[in-house]
Amino acid sequence: MSRRILVVDDEETIRDVVRTGLEVLAGWKVEATSNGAQAVALCSADPPDAVLLDVMMPTMDGPTTFARLQADPRTRSVPVILLTAKVQPAERRRYEDLAVAGVLTKPFDPLALSDQIAGLLGWRH
Repeated sequence: MSRRILVVDDEETIRDVVRTGLEVLAGWKVEATSNGAQAVALCSADPPDAVLLDVMMPTMDGPTTFARLQADPRTRSVPVILLTAKVQPAERRRYEDLAVAGVLTKPFDPLALSDQIAGLLGWRH
């Protein structure tokens, strides 16, 4: 089954690496944007199967973007996986308190990314 993933990261290199890994290795359709406001608009218009969301972004960070998605009945059920370089125990606890579907750390292995996402979301791969 083909999945549709929205990748939200302000770094173009990260978006490109994720897109390549998920499209080539998993056959998933990847949409990408560089900011939280655009992510909320895209999800509201046509909710994806999941969102891979960077934590640290200018203007609207990942947790704020996640809160906006949770506040909208159209996007509340879309699973969100945070992508972050911040993995101190206090930060990890904060992310877990958000009730996101999972947290992946940067740097990540692009070859293992689709398996990690599928595992966090309980998808058969």
